[in-house]
Amino acid sequence: MAPALTTLLLFALGLGTTVTFASSHWLVAWMGLEINTLAILPLMARRHHPRAIEATTKYFLIQVTGAALLLFATCSNAWLTGEWEIKQTGHAYPTTVAMVALALKLGLAPLHIWLPEVLQGLDLSVGLLLSTWQKLAPLILLVQITPPNSSLLIILGVASTLLAGWAGLNQTQVRKILAYSSIAHLGWMVVVIQFSYSLTLLTLLIYTIMTISAFLVFNMNKSTTINALSVSWAKAPAITALTPLILLSLGGLPPLTGFMTKWLILQELTKQGLSSLATLAALSALLSLYFYLRLSYAMTLTMSPNNTAGTTPWRLTSTKHTLPIATFTMATLLLLPLTPAIAALLAQ
Repeated sequence: MAPALTTLLLFALGLGTTVTFASSHWLVAWMGLEINTLAILPLMARRHHPRAIEATTKYFLIQVTGAALLLFATCSNAWLTGEWEIKQTGHAYPTTVAMVALALKLGLAPLHIWLPEVLQGLDLSVGLLLSTWQKLAPLILLVQITPPNSSLLIILGVASTLLAGWAGLNQTQVRKILAYSSIAHLGWMVVVIQFSYSLTLLTLLIYTIMTISAFLVFNMNKSTTINALSVSWAKAPAITALTPLILLSLGGLPPLTGFMTKWLILQELTKQGLSSLATLAALSALLSLYFYLRLSYAMTLTMSPNNTAGTTPWRLTSTKHTLPIATFTMATLLLLPLTPAIAALLAQ
C-alpha cells in the first residue's frame, strides 16, 4: 500500500474517533463510527490474502450490524423522547438496544465470537489497531449512556471475563490468545463502568499500554503460534527475557502495572457492596493468567534445537526500531508505585 494512502487512511481513522469523542448528537456520533469503520477496512485487506479478505468481510458485516442496531436505537429514542442528545437517552428500550449494539461493536461476550476469528486473519500491526484504537469510540459512547444500577452491563462484563478465560485455555494461535485477552479486559472495564467512569478510562489506558507492548514484541519476533515462540531467544534475548513480565502484567500480577487496575476495580466493587461479584471477577482472572503463563513457558523455558542457523540471528544487527518497545515495556512493568497518586486523583 502506498505511503500516501496509508497516511490518508490513518488520518481518517483518527478523524472518525475524534468526531465521536466531540459529538453530543447521536447522528454525528454514528457518522464518526462509520468513518472509523470505513477507514480501517482497506488497512485490514492490504495483504490481499484470502484469510485477510475473509477477516475484513466478517468485520464489515459485524460492524454494519452494530451500526444498524445503534441507528435504530437512536431513532427509537428520538421517537419516544424527542431528544437526539446522547446524554438524554433515558428511555429503557432504546438504551438497552444501544448498549447491545455497542457491545457487539466492542466484542463483549456473548457477542464476542467474531473478534478472535477476525484478529486471526490480520497481521499484528493492524491487529494492534483493532484491539486498541477501535475500542475507544464505542466505549466512550457506552460510558455516556450507561444508566445507574444496570444489571445488563454487569452480566456482559462478568460473561466476558469468564468466557474469554475459558475459551483462551486451549488456543495455540498467539493472535487468538490476544483477542481473548482483549475480551477479558473489556469485561473488567464494563463491570465497573457504572460506578466509576474515571476508573474505566484508567483501565482502558493501562490496557492499551500493555497491549501495545505485547503486540510490538510479537511483531518484532514474527511469532504467530506458541511453537514459534521457542526461537525468540535466538532473535532478541533481552526482549525475550522481558516478555514474560509483560504477559504477567496483562494477567494482573503484582508488582507489575496490570495489578493496579484490577486492584482498584475490586476495591470499587467491594465499596459498592458487590463482594461476591468482586470474588467472581478475581477468580476469572486466574483463567486468563493460565494462558499468559503458557505463552511465558513457551517463550523462556522451551528451547529450540541448538543449531547454527538457530543461534546466529541474535548476533546480526537488527534494523527494527526498539524505542517504542522499550517505552511501552517500561510503562507496562513499572507504573504500580504510582497507584496511590492515581487513586487520589480518581477520588477527586
